[in-house]
Amino acid sequence: MAKGKRVAKRRSALTKDRVLNAAVKLADSGGIDSLSMRKLAQKLRVEAMSLYNHVANKDEILDGIVEKVVGEIDVPLIGGDWRSEMLRRANSAHLVLMQHPWATMLIVSRPNVGPVMLRYVDATIGCLVEAGFSYADADHAWNAIDSYTYGFTLQKLNFPFAPEEYADVAKEFLPQIPQDGFPYLHRMSKEIIAKSHDGVHDLQFGLNLVLDGLESLRG
Repeated sequence: MAKGKRVAKRRSALTKDRVLNAAVKLADSGGIDSLSMRKLAQKLRVEAMSLYNHVANKDEILDGIVEKVVGEIDVPLIGGDWRSEMLRRANSAHLVLMQHPWATMLIVSRPNVGPVMLRYVDATIGCLVEAGFSYADADHAWNAIDSYTYGFTLQKLNFPFAPEEYADVAKEFLPQIPQDGFPYLHRMSKEIIAKSHDGVHDLQFGLNLVLDGLESLRG
């Protein structure tokens, strides 16, 4: 009898927010392919059908967990220094997306129009427009920043070697990069082997190049 009451209480406490938080944790631990209604119900210790009282389908869950992740990213301040705000925004996005490795592809591949995402984008456009960008240039600007940030993040998440392996990997592959056929790549590889260059890509380097270029558009 007491056990039945506990189960009923747990089920009655189920909310959409609990479902989405559990979905984020499931995706974080096993990747987005591990996310299913059955596994989500198991994690929440409920019957799978009870999830449908809070979410219509898996698509609604995917939309909801994107909103959860975007909600962790710093929103730029409208009226603040546009360059500092875009740097803060991009660095925050990279950090958050590294913590949720599955999220970048969902953000770039789905029409995410939830209120959190809309606020994030609206504040970004507002920061750029109030700094002197036209609406058209602001659109190009935030997409250029995001394309670089997301691309950098995806490359870092999927690159097959860790930075501490670069010198050894370069040494291993050097015979396949003969100096007479690929002189510049060969010499760069030798610099990495000698550790005069670490070969580690820098998010800030690319961001500053993008922002330097965008400054010329600001009216």
